[in-house]
Amino acid sequence: MHTRFVSLAVAAAGALLVGCSADNTGPSQQTLAPRMALSASGATNYVLVASSTTLPANLGAQISTAGGTLTASSDQIGVAYASSSDPGFQTKAAAITGLATVDPDMVVQWVPSEQVIDAGDVSQDATGGSDETFFNAQWANKAVHAPEALALGYDGTGARVAVLDGGLNNTHIEFLDANGTNVDVAHSTSFVPGFNFNQDVAGFSHATHVAGIIAARDNSVGTIGVAPGATIIGVKVLHRGSGSFQAVIQGIMYASTPLTQGGGGAKVINMSLGATFVKQASAAAHLIAALNRATTYANANGTTIIASAGNNGLDMDHTANIVAVPAMSPNVIAVSATGPVGFAVNYPNGATNFTRPASYTNFGQSIVDLGAPGGDFVLPGNDVCLVPRIPTGNLINFCWVFDLVLSPGSIPGNTGYFFAAGTSMAAPHAAGVAALILQKHGLNLSPDQVRAYLQASADDLGKPGNDDFYGKGFVNALRAVQ
Repeated sequence: MHTRFVSLAVAAAGALLVGCSADNTGPSQQTLAPRMALSASGATNYVLVASSTTLPANLGAQISTAGGTLTASSDQIGVAYASSSDPGFQTKAAAITGLATVDPDMVVQWVPSEQVIDAGDVSQDATGGSDETFFNAQWANKAVHAPEALALGYDGTGARVAVLDGGLNNTHIEFLDANGTNVDVAHSTSFVPGFNFNQDVAGFSHATHVAGIIAARDNSVGTIGVAPGATIIGVKVLHRGSGSFQAVIQGIMYASTPLTQGGGGAKVINMSLGATFVKQASAAAHLIAALNRATTYANANGTTIIASAGNNGLDMDHTANIVAVPAMSPNVIAVSATGPVGFAVNYPNGATNFTRPASYTNFGQSIVDLGAPGGDFVLPGNDVCLVPRIPTGNLINFCWVFDLVLSPGSIPGNTGYFFAAGTSMAAPHAAGVAALILQKHGLNLSPDQVRAYLQASADDLGKPGNDDFYGKGFVNALRAVQ
């Protein structure tokens, strides 16, 4: 989703260097127009949706007769993928009995590109103390009462959370402790041809930032996640923030399929990604229908999907011809963003309005299920603030920077941290609380039960009941485990 990023570089003396991205372009419906998805040979890729959830018999042979090649299929939901260089393929394939639609796949910018400064090394001066180096700057973690839940012994142990995103740096110091790593490398995978799950453009890693919010380890280095004991499964469906519908659909299918059936075995899927489309655009509508089948499959398979509500600043209750996916897909919990204004001003006596709706967040009861910290960047001026590091030293930065969310985020470097803001940061806070709920109330909870616990334990803000900005409330980790 549209996100403003600031990199955090740590020098030996403890000073911070920051670089602001050019990505703060304000509300928009789509950063980059979707483009046709092509195969490595230059052929057009297609998404084929069956009339039912069963694909036609001998589909490969029939596609070949129509001038194409069957490249993959999601048999459980009646969706297949093909490629063809024949300009008449779509018409001929659409005549296959049992197929409802045949459309060219789209490559969508699900997460905008960003410019950041490479992060520095945190390990050289973070070797002491009983807490995380940057814990004092983690207002977001505290806002959802994660430390109190951890003090009661709840860290998400046993919960498997898939991060559907770009490349995730599994060797980052935040995913390591004396017991090893909490990234399940064996079951992490990529649906982007030519790239492993942990590969992406060097520099800022959106996936690593998101995963760190969920499950950065309690290892006295850097930051700590909402559920530091949870297991992360990296599922690469994007590269440089863009990806095809096929990749996203296959990622959902894989993550929500049990380990015994060759899948990722995730109980929670975090999707800090999204795009908006005009409902009347038929090609997009058919692709969205295929995506919706995947989210329905995940729900039926016992996997809770949590997604960012979007950063377009749209009132989705009054944009009848606009649809945001996957936030508005069936069985998806969509999360809006909040953020303070002036957290670090006169620290520790700065702003505590952590539940204030962020300036950019989408809102409306038709999309928002919950609210969570995403950060904001509206504090005027460039005054400098100071927040103490642990055990010694200070974080020194522009005051507005501290209103963003701090998390690991470098690739391939293993010690880099970034500030970032967006509903991309809000969703993983809710996903982390979902992991705590699974640990507390049972790893075999259904998605409906997880949703019920999330909503029942959330702080009811705004108007009573369902609210435009908070849905059923602002997530609360402590109440979720009590």
